[in-house]
Amino acid sequence: MLVYDVNVAKTFENLDNWRDEFLIQASPADPDNFPFVVLGNKIDLEGGAARVISEKKAKAWCSSKGGIPYFETSAKEDFNVDAAFQCIAKNALKNEAEEELYFPETIDVNAATQRKQASSCC
Repeated sequence: MLVYDVNVAKTFENLDNWRDEFLIQASPADPDNFPFVVLGNKIDLEGGAARVISEKKAKAWCSSKGGIPYFETSAKEDFNVDAAFQCIAKNALKNEAEEELYFPETIDVNAATQRKQASSCC
């Protein structure tokens, strides 16, 4: 998740650096398809009058990076936060490799105790 303040241009300008630094540090298997999500936060400030980064500009940036999902949010007003985190969770789960897990019908807890007693040492 990359978050910037819609009222502070420098935070938006840093998105490229934050994205690149994350990819360097995390070294994901497929960096070109890493499921980033961008949040433009603090849309509630001064009724939007303090805003310096337009939604259009932010969406254009996301589009130029391969179609990163974008959400306008207000953490203070709890606006669009749930939707953003649901998107993040869905993307993360979608990219998880499906594993076959084996769960036996029953577990013999006595077997573990018997092994411990049989393997006592010196």
